Amino acid sequence: MMSGAEESDDLMCCASCGIAEVDDIKLRKCTACYLVRYCSVKCQREHRPQHKRVCKKRAAELRDEILFKQPQSSHWGDCPICCLPLPLDRENSTIMSCCSKTICDGCYGANMIREQDQKLKHTCPFCRNPAPESSEDVEKNLIKRMEVNDAFAFYQMGWRKFNQEGDYKSSFEYYSKAAALGDIESHFQLSLMYRNGHGIKKDEKKVVYHLEEAAIGGHPDARLNLGCIEEDNGRDDRAVKHWIIAANMGHDDSLENLKLVYREGLLASPQIYREGLVSKEDFASALRAHQTAVDATKSPHREVAERFWREEAARGDE
Repeated sequence: MMSGAEESDDLMCCASCGIAEVDDIKLRKCTACYLVRYCSVKCQREHRPQHKRVCKKRAAELRDEILFKQPQSSHWGDCPICCLPLPLDRENSTIMSCCSKTICDGCYGANMIREQDQKLKHTCPFCRNPAPESSEDVEKNLIKRMEVNDAFAFYQMGWRKFNQEGDYKSSFEYYSKAAALGDIESHFQLSLMYRNGHGIKKDEKKVVYHLEEAAIGGHPDARLNLGCIEEDNGRDDRAVKHWIIAANMGHDDSLENLKLVYREGLLASPQIYREGLVSKEDFASALRAHQTAVDATKSPHREVAERFWREEAARGDE
């Protein structure tokens, strides 16, 4: 085994030709594994046959370190007004086309109550711009946001093209742009398009890539799907890891999968219990974390808003 000094010396030399890094020679790390350095593209290509196996192994290890790290929150983040975590259920929040903010129903409802009491025109609770009165107004807002490279605006336009117009080609283009700008939900939507072949050729590798990008960004549904793919491939330990991470974020379906694994052993490998991958302690920990995540999305003003929306719905049915 090399000492730390020897490793340091080797890292400062080209892995192919052995030339040392000096003032006029700069070495660049292999961007896949970060284990070795090269003085030129030529040296990197010549060394590739020797390095390929080790490189792939280390690159996979680095990817897993990122992939299986517990996100601090879901990809929805916090409500920008009350700063509490947004619920995973999209029915409990509202996306504003004017500023691309996602507002929890508590803050949106409080704004509605205030406007009704003071007989004010309806405005965005965050940026106070007038609320759009038509689908055309919404689209105009999105176009303005896209002109400044707002990733979430590109996602919203992609969603509209897919769900309201059935224009899969345009939807794919908008989702791709949004994903390139860092939108996590768009990665998830792209995984569904590649899986189902909506407007594009089915591609399982791209399905997994976009699911992993979404999962790293805190998307619990992506975690659920990745776990199912790993289960189908017989890699039960990886499936359980994904579901535990998603359950810790308050994801109900992932918690249900863990319950099935714990109670009935529905995964492909019976030895999963002998290996202790889903112990009583692991399951109890996931239950506690799930409940904590759910409780974090609750607040008195959200409960008031829920009653308000129920009353509004009841009046609408009369």
